[in-house]
Amino acid sequence: MKVLLLKDPKDDDSGQDPYIQELGSRGFEATLIPVLSFEFLSLQSFSEKLCHPEAYGGLVFTSPRAVEAMELCLERDNKQEVWKKSLKEKWHVKPAYVVGQATASLVRKIGLAAEGEKCGNGEKLAEYICSPRRAEQGPSVVRRKRDEAAGWVTCVTLWASVSSLANEGIGLDESGGQ
Repeated sequence: MKVLLLKDPKDDDSGQDPYIQELGSRGFEATLIPVLSFEFLSLQSFSEKLCHPEAYGGLVFTSPRAVEAMELCLERDNKQEVWKKSLKEKWHVKPAYVVGQATASLVRKIGLAAEGEKCGNGEKLAEYICSPRRAEQGPSVVRRKRDEAAGWVTCVTLWASVSSLANEGIGLDESGGQ
């Protein structure tokens, strides 16, 4: 029987998507079609901000894509050497908040200490960042930046989801059929 998987491919140790592998072992012929692709945005603006850690109290990574955007900025603008020599150390002393464990793992790979990974979603992470208990533990990104006249949070949209189904020539009618 044929099975259509609408998901992002993930490689395991064997180099094959675990769903494809498992379904294949049970006699199914699985075809994988990525439903979403990602387009990176505002990389120049983000790259400029990364060069000025003194202007910020920390970083908040809301997804693995945000970490990928950071890596892309460092690669694209040939800043890997500057990152290793000085920027990483300057950012490392500031909090790097993350929503989940996958994002935390990527943040650690670039040399930053992740906080908040057990929160699980943005709302709980915001509560964690703003909690009085966090403020007592040391200077948090919120407490440091809250009193500055120019505002205390700078948001940069780093990526957008784009439907890959349209690129594959697959469209769904209103009833959900093809």
